[in-house]
Amino acid sequence: MAPRITPTVRQRRFGTELRRMRDAAGLTAPVAAERLGSDRTMISNIESGRFGISEERLRRLASIYECDDAELIDALAAMTGGRTRGWWDEYRGKVPQDFLDLAELEHHAVGLRTLQTAYLPGMFQTEEHARALFDLFIPALPRLEVELRIAQRQARHRVLTKTPPVRYQGLVHEAALRIHVGGRDVARAQLARLLEESERENVTLLVIPFSAGEFPMAGDSVLYAAAESPLVDTVQVDSPIGAVFFDSPTQLANFRRRLDAIEQVALNPQQSRDVILGIAKDL
Repeated sequence: MAPRITPTVRQRRFGTELRRMRDAAGLTAPVAAERLGSDRTMISNIESGRFGISEERLRRLASIYECDDAELIDALAAMTGGRTRGWWDEYRGKVPQDFLDLAELEHHAVGLRTLQTAYLPGMFQTEEHARALFDLFIPALPRLEVELRIAQRQARHRVLTKTPPVRYQGLVHEAALRIHVGGRDVARAQLARLLEESERENVTLLVIPFSAGEFPMAGDSVLYAAAESPLVDTVQVDSPIGAVFFDSPTQLANFRRRLDAIEQVALNPQQSRDVILGIAKDL
């Protein structure tokens, strides 16, 4: 099997959990490889995400590591096998790798929670809204790259309409709703799109009003991708240098607590729709 040159975040996440499992068992990589009956470099390649493994081999490793967490093992088993191409792979080498990692995480998640304080959720952005945002880049992006980024962002929406659809909760600050990206007409159409999406059974949009004052992670853009087991959840936070991913148990627990705290100061779904409708009427 040829090693992967650039493992995805999800593939590295799988390897990280196997390393944690091995560390908990107190085994070195060479010893684990010997007990598995494989080359001594196999374990390090798996843990770095460079090699994939079968479900059978994953369960053998779990047995070698004396792991009895059935939920974790089953969640990892769902991540095994050869590299399966997803729709996002058609954009590989054409848009930033972060965009592809995010799409893959969303595709495999059972639930998504997002926090947006300056921008609107990407998968709900209209083409015109997204184009206006990408046109703000300095230096300017090539026109073809702008259009590819827009197409890839639009395609992310399909996770909400597949069977079964992903459960989604979006926390959006009132400030993000009031910024006229692309002008009034584009802003009005974008707010209408948010109202339409908020009516989906699997979508909950909650507005954080100005009156809420301060709250945890104010100013951040966060995506929490929930997996079958909370132990393999992943968090993505935007930063000036690109996406940053978090996956340690402590980090995940802290992000869940922070998002729960923000939810407490947000308006309920109907109040949130009323705010969005009110802003749209004022345009």
